[in-house]
Amino acid sequence: MSLRSSPTTRLGAAVSLARRRYFLTFVALAGLAITWGVMVAFDWSARLGTIALAPWAALLAFDLGVAVGALGALATATLWLVTANAQQAVLDGVQIGVRYGSMLLLGLGSGFAGQRLRESARSQRSVAALQSALIDSTLDGICLTDENGELLISNRPLRRLAAELGMPASGTVPERLLAIADAIAEPARYRARMQELAGTTGDATLDEFELAGTGRVFRGYTSPVEAPDGSFVGRIWTLREVTADRELDRMRDAFVATVSHELRTPLTSISGFLEMMQEEEASLGASGKRYLDVIRRSTQRLHALVEDLLLVAQIEARRVELQLAPVDVADLAARAVEAARPAADEKGVHVEVHRDHPPLVEGDGDRLTQVLDNLISNAIKFTEAGGRVRVETAEHDGGVKLVVADTGIGIPASEQGQVFSRFFRASTATQQAIPGTGLGLAISRALVEQHGGHIAFVSEIGKGTEVTVTLPATP
Repeated sequence: MSLRSSPTTRLGAAVSLARRRYFLTFVALAGLAITWGVMVAFDWSARLGTIALAPWAALLAFDLGVAVGALGALATATLWLVTANAQQAVLDGVQIGVRYGSMLLLGLGSGFAGQRLRESARSQRSVAALQSALIDSTLDGICLTDENGELLISNRPLRRLAAELGMPASGTVPERLLAIADAIAEPARYRARMQELAGTTGDATLDEFELAGTGRVFRGYTSPVEAPDGSFVGRIWTLREVTADRELDRMRDAFVATVSHELRTPLTSISGFLEMMQEEEASLGASGKRYLDVIRRSTQRLHALVEDLLLVAQIEARRVELQLAPVDVADLAARAVEAARPAADEKGVHVEVHRDHPPLVEGDGDRLTQVLDNLISNAIKFTEAGGRVRVETAEHDGGVKLVVADTGIGIPASEQGQVFSRFFRASTATQQAIPGTGLGLAISRALVEQHGGHIAFVSEIGKGTEVTVTLPATP
């Protein structure tokens, strides 16, 4: 992707030529010679006066600077005076003084203007060089297009990536991107997306695509560029290779899945022996029963963790299949609250349910129950003794809105963008050593979105968190 010539570029080149040092000097000297020759040939020194030589004196001063320009202006006035005297023109001292003074002021003013313009041009070239070096030093390929998608400027990383991808050197940016569709792993989806981008003006976009055969993955981002008055002037495009990131994600997911499967086998054995020991629990002393209870609770926690890890791996691999059927979310919420009430009572947290008899939705009851269990258990876990947890279900646009709100410790505003990321735990939780894996919300969002719904939250430190799930109406 190289910078294409445009009317603006050609005008800039012309201005640059005009500002080139000593170019105007040659023009001025040639014009001065021609004008003086006309004066001599036609005996017009008195008729034309110094005004005929003034433009050339101004050009000389503009190009040569203040001091030389002033001397050049005085020399031009002297040339005119000598010519006028030779042609026997009648001049008094006032006329001569006015002409010399005017030419001197013209030389000084033009020289000063030329000097300021050259300083400004040098400053602009310096800034442009720094900006060019800056964008050429980034990891991302960056370019700017006009409102029609024509390329205005691009940096070195983008030109390198464009050459590696085999993009053509001409056409609009969307056209160049479309030209490599056959080299993409999903060409049909890629074409549709690029055609959509060609017509997009006001929205920022983020996409990823993978090259067929090589497995290289790229992430593209675009955003509109607006003038100070808010009008659309163009679009910025960035391109970054994220192959290594995706490979790390795949390795991590494979590791999580492998470890989870490997943990499942010994857990099954431990659970089996625990069931056998329950038959002899009555014969154990108080210490033995306490130890057995600790083993049982720890086994249950580890089993839940392994199941969460396996579910995360299935979600990433898009292997989670929903068993859809009409589901009463209000009933699921009531049962999830009852299941969590012992833990809430033990901690001293009051849990209340508000049911507004919402309509049935098409969903997987087990997976939606898992979402409810995660949200309610989180609310109880992060709420201190004496706090409250409210679970509410209501009708929303023909579907269902589920709200789980607590009066807990809350999440810092700077961390809220990561809440639905896998393994993320808020600093307020880690500082208070509240146990957890950071998988609950990530799993909940994936399951809600797989149902065609949406999950969102608001939180404030010391005041609590409110999570809202909306599920669409049954089609």
